[in-house]
Amino acid sequence: SSTRRTLRRNQTDAETILWRHLRNRQLGGFKFRRQHSFAPYIVDFVCIEKLLIVELDGGQHAVAVEADERRTKFLEQKGFRVIRFWNNEILGNTEAALERILELLN
Repeated sequence: SSTRRTLRRNQTDAETILWRHLRNRQLGGFKFRRQHSFAPYIVDFVCIEKLLIVELDGGQHAVAVEADERRTKFLEQKGFRVIRFWNNEILGNTEAALERILELLN
């Protein structure tokens, strides 16, 4: 969709860094998609095979806690686990974030 294309084109530095490690099955051989749609939501990254969604939050998300909780509940009801990282966690310690994601995949 055009929304997903726009999100991909305008991704944050943290999304760019994380995608560099997730794309082409680089993390444990697991396939990830980015900006994937689960109407009415678009998630940052998802491994369909393992029902794992990875969401990155910038500072603006601090005010959107209720909306995030609704979204997480919706996705969990579809059988997904949702893990969230702050952008600065990815920027500051990418390896730790990748290890945490890999733990949840295995």
